[in-house]
Amino acid sequence: MNKINISEKLYLITDHWNPRIAGELNGQQVKLVKFKGDFVWHKHDDEDEMFYVLEGKFNMEFRDKTIEICKDEFIIVPKGTEHRPVAPEEVSVMLFEPASTRNTGNVKSELTKESLERI
Repeated sequence: MNKINISEKLYLITDHWNPRIAGELNGQQVKLVKFKGDFVWHKHDDEDEMFYVLEGKFNMEFRDKTIEICKDEFIIVPKGTEHRPVAPEEVSVMLFEPASTRNTGNVKSELTKESLERI
């Protein structure tokens, strides 16, 4: 059992769209990531995802609407829902999702991470 200092872990992240595993529980992973720019449109057929904003803000785009997520807010994207995070400025995000979740879901692109680093 170790406590996690989120600020210290975020300091170690200097790139974008590359989630790091900060913790695991009950088959779920807690990931830290920084976003900047546009991600790819994708969906996760079998997993819900939670995006919790630690610093900054970003837009979660859906095919029919866009929702702005600001510091101290989170959004849960239900499985099977096509979405795309967009961050005009850098934002720090905590993800909570099943360990089986691939960051680009049903899409394979240059942003796909097949294995994640632990921090």
